[in-house]
Amino acid sequence: MKQSRWMSLLEAVTNVLVGYGAAVATQWAVFPLFGLHATLQENLLIGLIFTVVSLIRSYLLRRVFEALRVRQLSANSG
Repeated sequence: MKQSRWMSLLEAVTNVLVGYGAAVATQWAVFPLFGLHATLQENLLIGLIFTVVSLIRSYLLRRVFEALRVRQLSANSG
């Protein structure tokens, strides 16, 4: 069964939102260990930037792999 583009996007968004929370919490805990001191607002913005990049990456990779799967199914059936 093929996953629709909408479901691919929904899965990617859900994954990235969960990742965003984990990333901000990790930054808040880890940055001071490396002498980096960011405010909560700065941590949120840094996390947001990486989240947008992650969302785009995740969606595009899912579409590439779905196209490869469909292509393989077509080759096997024909």
